[in-house]
Amino acid sequence: MEAEKPFLDFVKDKRIVSIDELKGHEDIEPTYLDSLTAEIEADGILKKPIVADERTGVILDGHHRVAALRKLGCSKVPVCFVDYNSPKIIVQPGRAGETMSKDIVLKAGLSGVLLPPKSSRHMIRFSKEMRHISYIEKEVNVPLEYLK
Repeated sequence: MEAEKPFLDFVKDKRIVSIDELKGHEDIEPTYLDSLTAEIEADGILKKPIVADERTGVILDGHHRVAALRKLGCSKVPVCFVDYNSPKIIVQPGRAGETMSKDIVLKAGLSGVLLPPKSSRHMIRFSKEMRHISYIEKEVNVPLEYLK
């Protein structure tokens, strides 16, 4: 990843913040939430940070992780903040035939009127390829007791 740093200039900060500073833009799937909550609790750690817009706190990737942490009584979460205005960050619809834009994502996150689960897919544009935004979510392995 060292050689890719110029391409990752949209990554602005990585830090642990209050879970209440973040705003979801999508609803969650209850079955997946239960499964993920059990997995995180069994591991005793949160393996990867979530991704959020640095300006608004709108979650771009990690809605279920945030919801699982809430269920586990955590008040903090590790976040990789990005410049959502960067042309390197692309949003695609999560379902064929639907429309999605950064404006739709931000409006949902800021208004609290959530979109259906998995309705957006955030990608990073490299010179000749696209990668899911989870590419920047390097393992942090934060113990849950630190996030309480």
